[in-house]
Amino acid sequence: MTEKLLLYGGALQQAGAVRMKGEQRATQSDFMEMEKARGISISSTVMSFDYNTLHVNILDTPGHQDFSEDTYRALAAADNAVMLLDAAKGLEPQTRKLFEVCRMRKLPLFTFVNKMDRPALSPYEIMDQIEQEFGLETYPILWPIGDGERFKGVLDRIENVVHFFDRGDRKSKAEVEQVPMSDLATLKERINDEELFEKLLEDQELLEELISPLDMERVYKGEQSPLFFGSAMTNFGVQLFLDKFCDMGTKPGGRLATRKEEAKGKKSKENTNTSDDDDADELISPDHGEFSGFVFKTQANLDPKHRDRLAYVRIVSGSFIKGMKVGHSRSKPGKKYNLAQAQTLFGSDRESVEVAYPGDVIGINNPGNFAIGDTLFTGNERIAFPGIPSFSPEKFAYIRNPNPSTYKSFQKGIDQLLAEGAVQALRQRNDDGGGPLILAAVGQLQFEVVQARLKSEYNVESDLEPIGYTLARWADGGWDAVDKADANGKLFGIMIVQDRWGRPVLLFRNDWKAAGVAEDEKYLELKPWSKPPMMFD
Repeated sequence: MTEKLLLYGGALQQAGAVRMKGEQRATQSDFMEMEKARGISISSTVMSFDYNTLHVNILDTPGHQDFSEDTYRALAAADNAVMLLDAAKGLEPQTRKLFEVCRMRKLPLFTFVNKMDRPALSPYEIMDQIEQEFGLETYPILWPIGDGERFKGVLDRIENVVHFFDRGDRKSKAEVEQVPMSDLATLKERINDEELFEKLLEDQELLEELISPLDMERVYKGEQSPLFFGSAMTNFGVQLFLDKFCDMGTKPGGRLATRKEEAKGKKSKENTNTSDDDDADELISPDHGEFSGFVFKTQANLDPKHRDRLAYVRIVSGSFIKGMKVGHSRSKPGKKYNLAQAQTLFGSDRESVEVAYPGDVIGINNPGNFAIGDTLFTGNERIAFPGIPSFSPEKFAYIRNPNPSTYKSFQKGIDQLLAEGAVQALRQRNDDGGGPLILAAVGQLQFEVVQARLKSEYNVESDLEPIGYTLARWADGGWDAVDKADANGKLFGIMIVQDRWGRPVLLFRNDWKAAGVAEDEKYLELKPWSKPPMMFD
């Protein structure tokens, strides 16, 4: 779908395929070797292009549930979300996770039902699934005429025009024929299927009578979702969707944040980490005079030849100007960082940028200072947007380097992948780095990605040894609280480890045990997520 949006947006001359066959070109958004080989997205990607009078940023996110945390981070930078459904399958587990994140972020949600060129569920059944599962009302804008081999095109209910498509070259734009609904004779002839023609007329009348009117205020609140049907593979309805989305989608908005006077050289309790959602009570609007933005992703080795590292920054307010100096939400007050270079992003391709504006996503060089969730800002007020937490992993494994001669490359690869958030790292208590490293992930595929990237990007092998725990909880009460619970025999069967910043983490074998300890030993202050700590360097 992303490739076809880029094709119709004029950013590509030829759309690629997720799974390459013969002479097919690889997708621009899936550029890692493992993505090409498996035909899945494993990392979110930024694709920027100009369309008509708009500048569009597509944040292409992984669809597999093992990478849902990466999707969550990307959605933190989004102003709108597109939920892509398989017409034959309807709602899937990863779709439900996406929706919950969108609801939490209060994002306008546009729904595109894909693969209508294959046998599909009834569009009414898909609408019922969405409403029953999510309590979300849909408003069909592009309505399908048939499915599978009988898929003829779509009815644009806003313009009351039917768009017919010819099955042609899947890599280039489709030929489109438009017929107004008032021209029944031409419609009947063009559809050439009495049953489908009668059903189109019946559906049009039924939808007008039963569906609540489109209310953009409700759309922007996430209470109603514009619904589209089409087929990205055969280019049915893609440009129509892009045009409607650009007309209806909300423009870059502000973000809630905490604001405090920047006090140079002082270390005080006011120097908070990235702010909690409950503390962020002041809106930083796009027209706020000072620059502000937040890091929602870091990436290593976009150019393997140069071993580069980038931090992806979503600009919230003001303007980025090349060479500007910015404050950092986790650094000591008064410390500034020089943003000497920045790039606009198009998958793995980059282009230097001198100026950027609210809503833009830029890549800045990251020598290791910037982490996911960090806020960058200018001016005399210290701004911190709500942080982007790391969630509780569900898979754990020791990772070891079987070849001591590649120790440095192995360690460099692990450090950079951890900085990206590809997985989380845990160690035994008081381990200063000499003991075995524990990788923690949401899903098994994350482990496979780490091993594959260690091999392809750093040329090192690795061995994994699974550990039989199923969830982690950070003990915000600190090590004294953990020692108290341990001394009282409350942590029997629980593995006590530390995260990469030395903070206590408890590993549990099941939800029941974790819930019991959290309830009985409240002083532990167990939480299923964490954020990077303050740094004073």
